Amino acid sequence: MQTIDFSDFQRIELRIGTIERCEIFEKAKKPSYKLWINLGELGIKKSSAQITQVYQPEELIGKQVLCVCNFPPKQIADFMSEVLVTGVNNNEGHVVLMTVDQKVPDGSKLY
Repeated sequence: MQTIDFSDFQRIELRIGTIERCEIFEKAKKPSYKLWINLGELGIKKSSAQITQVYQPEELIGKQVLCVCNFPPKQIADFMSEVLVTGVNNNEGHVVLMTVDQKVPDGSKLY
């Protein structure tokens, strides 16, 4: 594992946002959802997430997730993904979203 300076970590904008909308991303090459995430002062940002094996669209609405907000936007099929939702693999190798255990204000930054 490569080590980084604390200043490198500080350059990453990791913020909490609430998923307000979720749709099946039919044009994606791999099964995915289109997400619209409320990031407070940053506004509503879109993301594409390959999390269909673990989550149903209706259970994602209202879930707070940790997002990387300062990557450049990425075009995925006909959808512009503006933030990266974070997650880790479960025992089956499927992505489980990084969340908080208590509700916090949308846009809150990870320190």
